[in-house]
Amino acid sequence: MQGSANLNLMLKAARKAGRSLAKDFREVENLQVGSKAPGDFVSRADLAAEKILREELRGARPTYGWMAEESPEEAGEDPTRRWIVDPLDGTTNFLHGMPHFAVSIALEHKGEIVAGVIHDPAKDETFFAEKGQGAWMNESRLRVSGRTSMIEAVFATGLPFANKPYLPAVLQDLGRVLPVCAGVRRFGSAALDMAYVAAGRYDGYWERGLKAWDFAAGVVIVREAGGFVEPLRETQNLMETGSVLAASGAMFEPFSKLVRERPES
Repeated sequence: MQGSANLNLMLKAARKAGRSLAKDFREVENLQVGSKAPGDFVSRADLAAEKILREELRGARPTYGWMAEESPEEAGEDPTRRWIVDPLDGTTNFLHGMPHFAVSIALEHKGEIVAGVIHDPAKDETFFAEKGQGAWMNESRLRVSGRTSMIEAVFATGLPFANKPYLPAVLQDLGRVLPVCAGVRRFGSAALDMAYVAAGRYDGYWERGLKAWDFAAGVVIVREAGGFVEPLRETQNLMETGSVLAASGAMFEPFSKLVRERPES
């Protein structure tokens, strides 16, 4: 795919940050067998990746706004464009030496996500899309799953941890979803969950308690792959809520009926 200058910039930045994370990840794997906790090291790896992204993205587009997990939000001279960045999505996986994490970059224009890149350095998979240009993984065009039967479908979600809320709601969701599908996965990276919906690996994904940088890039990638992305509660704004629902076209209606929040919930 021949992308725009902005998309090519995003791909270059994501891969450069990914190389930094991959190098640090090899060190984290070694730390697992020692007595020293790797938490501080992982925090430094996260910040180093964000530094690379900032230098690449803001260096080339200094007027764009900036929203990232590890730094304060900044308004740009151009109020219509903003980078939304997560330098390390799947921090807990990274911390525990599990090779399932990603660099995520989205470009927002006038409140709409128009380009997204999700780079998985451990597997050398780069998912990306630009509005109107389709979705891709490396050199392959992406399409959402064509499965039409719920009993054959595999879904993904996030599970609340460390005393976070939403546990009762998620347990209720699982009670409705698990009996009618082929399985539910929890892999620990919202960005990659969205990418996997776009790739047809999952038939749908839902989660509460997210931040915009967790799922922003995935929005355009799923949509350009032929899927749907909406807030769990229909009356909410997708980029302002922390709850997201993504699925293939065939699965969206039956799946959403099982997990969609009612106004009173």
